[in-house]
Amino acid sequence: MTTREVIIDKADQFIRNKGYNAFSFKDISNDIGIKTASIHYHFPTKSDLGVATIKEHIARTEALKKKVANESPQIKLEAFLAVQTQIKLENKVCIVGSLATDLNTLDNAIKEELQLFAKIVIEWITEILIEGKELKIFDFQMAPRTKAIMIITNMVAIVQLSRLTNDNDFELVKETILTELRHHK
Repeated sequence: MTTREVIIDKADQFIRNKGYNAFSFKDISNDIGIKTASIHYHFPTKSDLGVATIKEHIARTEALKKKVANESPQIKLEAFLAVQTQIKLENKVCIVGSLATDLNTLDNAIKEELQLFAKIVIEWITEILIEGKELKIFDFQMAPRTKAIMIITNMVAIVQLSRLTNDNDFELVKETILTELRHHK
């Protein structure tokens, strides 16, 4: 990884473990052993680093979308759920969920990038649901975008809630999402 990538990765860890406002460039420099000036070289402001971190998540989502583009809607949805499973396994929280708690203190550049990321994920899941319904793989009554938001919020919330209850709840919610969508003949 390049120095820039290492800085973004460390910022991502701090945001998701402590929250955006709970870390500084000094924390990153201490953690990865480079001067804060080196961080400022890549990211003049903390906001620039925040935006770059969200852009990294957008890039990963776009890469995953591309990877499963020719798969069935079921596989596409499972790919999204697998990302949440990985977040859960790493005992992390979703970047959107983490940054949303700091929303009132974030500057507009970060808010806009976060809104873009949310929009991309919602549109992707909505497209998967529409395709699944057209192919009679999925069956649901509400508007596809609403169903997409319900799935996303369920997954984001259960990642956090299952830290307090137990890991079975995470799997239960994930399986229920898939079961409820399956087309019943």
